Amino acid sequence: MKFTKMHGIGNDYVYVNCFEETVSCPEEVSRRISDRHFGIGSDGLILIKPSEVADCRMQMFNADGSEGAMCGNAIRCVGKYVYEHGIVKKTSISVETKSGLRFLELDVKGSEVVSVTVDMGEPELTSKLPEPITVDGVDYEFVGISMGNPHAVYFMEEIDGLDLEKIGPAFEHHARFPERTNTEFIQLVDRSHIRMRVWERGSGETWACGTGASASVTASILMGYTDREVEVFLRGGKLVIRWDEESNHIFMTGPAVEVFHGEIEI
Repeated sequence: MKFTKMHGIGNDYVYVNCFEETVSCPEEVSRRISDRHFGIGSDGLILIKPSEVADCRMQMFNADGSEGAMCGNAIRCVGKYVYEHGIVKKTSISVETKSGLRFLELDVKGSEVVSVTVDMGEPELTSKLPEPITVDGVDYEFVGISMGNPHAVYFMEEIDGLDLEKIGPAFEHHARFPERTNTEFIQLVDRSHIRMRVWERGSGETWACGTGASASVTASILMGYTDREVEVFLRGGKLVIRWDEESNHIFMTGPAVEVFHGEIEI
């Protein structure tokens, strides 16, 4: 299987061009290639496929083999890949995802895509504002936001000392979230900056999450903590999230990086 390793501020996936390749049993392939000791090492697998309703289709699988609905960092890399590999030679691109169509604007310098802005669609509030929850015997308050996939956003004073390996799975598998949830732990800096750590369902702690950053800014705005454009600092870098008043859509801007190409026997 030919593949390309790419990342969006450290949220890394293995990308396969399914205009040319066929991947059987992608759930198992994702588990195998994601292993950082016996595989390539990634947060999951991204298949770039033809689409009847968009310029291309993105199908994503988490490191545990479960299929995800949407990934903001991955879709930026899909935009970079299809442009630079000549599959879609234009700077305004539509991508079909399991969560619906997403629209991308590519920032191209020479022949290289250096950043991508994604119309993430309209956020949906899925909880009270905020909603109390007890996790492992500890009381919390979270804001539930859907960005095509579920997110629980929790605000706290300081995120560096957080034992995410313990609290992340407890949130993910809580009975309140029958489909499991992604969980964002947010430290407010000021009205235009926040810090974030994320536990993604099916992958664990990742260095970045685009839908999570979008959900976190949505929650921050709804709670009155920030303005409508926020820089989000994650372990892998920075995303700019803007909630547009006119369209009510979230727009995410960030880099996309190609690391290397290769082949693996599966």
